[in-house]
Amino acid sequence: MDAVLIANMCERVHEEDDLWIIGDFAFGPRSKDAGYLKEIFDQLPGARKHLIIGNHDREPTLTLPWDTVSPLVELRDGPLKQSNTLCHYPMITWNHARRSAIQMFGHVHNNWLGSRNSVNLGVDVWDFSPVQFDDVAARALELPENLHWKDVEPR
Repeated sequence: MDAVLIANMCERVHEEDDLWIIGDFAFGPRSKDAGYLKEIFDQLPGARKHLIIGNHDREPTLTLPWDTVSPLVELRDGPLKQSNTLCHYPMITWNHARRSAIQMFGHVHNNWLGSRNSVNLGVDVWDFSPVQFDDVAARALELPENLHWKDVEPR
């Protein structure tokens, strides 16, 4: 699986790009093997590598030479350069939620694609390939509105 993920990343992530891992960089028996994790990390494409901390990210992952490590990031991207939110966990609301921002998450694997403004970026639902903002925005338009959106973000 690691080889497939790396090959897919190398096809889509360019040398000058930022690579954002939305948590759970490693899981399973090898997730505690610092040498193996460094070997995988060194194969990642992109100019800068960022980790949004997931529930399976432990010391060997957190000590890799990431450019940034954070539980949550607001990131300007897309044609409107809105401040989108990246977090390993899905949220119902977040900063800028009413300003067309998208919350991007992982954690739930293929159990839920998300909603119109909160999109699952887990590799399980993207053919084990990285995605760009335009991919996420297009998928968001196909997803239903969150059933609780009006409860937590009344107009």
